[in-house]
Amino acid sequence: MDVRIEDSWKTRLKAEFSNEYFIRLREFVKHEYSVSTVFPPGRLIFRAFDLCPFDKVKVVIVGQDPYHGEGQANGLCFAVNDGVRKPPSLLNIFKEIEDDLGRKPSADSTLVHWVNQGVFLLNATLTVRAHQAASHANRGWENFTDAALRHLAQQKSNLVFILWGSYAQKKGAFIDSSRHLVLKSAHPSPLSAYRGFFGSRPFSKTNDYLLSSGHSGIDW
Repeated sequence: MDVRIEDSWKTRLKAEFSNEYFIRLREFVKHEYSVSTVFPPGRLIFRAFDLCPFDKVKVVIVGQDPYHGEGQANGLCFAVNDGVRKPPSLLNIFKEIEDDLGRKPSADSTLVHWVNQGVFLLNATLTVRAHQAASHANRGWENFTDAALRHLAQQKSNLVFILWGSYAQKKGAFIDSSRHLVLKSAHPSPLSAYRGFFGSRPFSKTNDYLLSSGHSGIDW
């Protein structure tokens, strides 16, 4: 497993790389890539960190697992590669953007244009076996991504944390809502989108908060 990572993150997460859990995780992931098809491609495991340096983060969206279908996962939660059919959750996210902001969202399903504006798209687990959801859960990735969220929550102020679904909300339960804006709603999955995701307006709420905090909004 390649642990090369953007310098601002590497500095803050250095202790994790030498921790016993991460050493075990690295061996597990290396073995998985050697015996099975694993997503995303190895070079993209830490892409969320590489594309969005710590100092540029303004918004954090927490996912759970990389997509486990062929060619989907690109290292950013909820995003897919160019030319890949949009999964239902991403379609619902785009629908909510249109309903919330009253305009068509960008057609870019890679979501790199979000990341370039400071949106950190973090899955709780950074790898997965093909066609086996949650197959790399509880192997150590959650410790690593918890550490990343804690650095953000404790070292920065006036971030927006978008927590869709009970899993993300439990993962972000420690975040101080007096220091950051924490937006919680149902998950955009078709199973739950009509139970509180649609109509939650996270995109306009995010921009209102960023603008009130002296930051530029996100062009969704």
